[in-house]
Amino acid sequence: MTDNQYRSHIVTVDIPEGCNVIFGHAHFIKTVEDLYETLVTSTPSLLFGIGFCEASQKRLVRSDGNDEECIRLAEKAAFDVAAGHSFFIYMKNGFPINVLNRVKQVDEVARIYCATANPLQVLIAETSQGRGVMGVIDGEAPLGIETDDDKAERRQFLRTIGYKR
Repeated sequence: MTDNQYRSHIVTVDIPEGCNVIFGHAHFIKTVEDLYETLVTSTPSLLFGIGFCEASQKRLVRSDGNDEECIRLAEKAAFDVAAGHSFFIYMKNGFPINVLNRVKQVDEVARIYCATANPLQVLIAETSQGRGVMGVIDGEAPLGIETDDDKAERRQFLRTIGYKR
């Protein structure tokens, strides 16, 4: 492949039942420790794992967390996507809405691609230099437009799970 050529492909990210994922991009090896501190202080019940692609020097997937399953899942997703300085956070016993703004405030975080429990695919571009994220497919396409009954069901669900009064 020459410098002005690229190929693209899709990486499917495994998200087990009961897990949520935040997928983003950062810029420094310190990201792993700062994300850990942000998450561990966010809520006492949150279980999580972080996988971060180091894009220079040793070029390792750096990882941390407080749950071995989440750590392994985050490492695997980061390694499979293998796009410079991207990161995955897998979490249980919490939702992205509980931590997303705090994650965005971490100095090294440059972008959040998605926060989801839906089926996830990452569109990758690969050049002679490396790999980059072109975009994400988060979930599936809509099947229709909600009705008044659907709106009532959505509103009730948010109250049932405690996000609205």
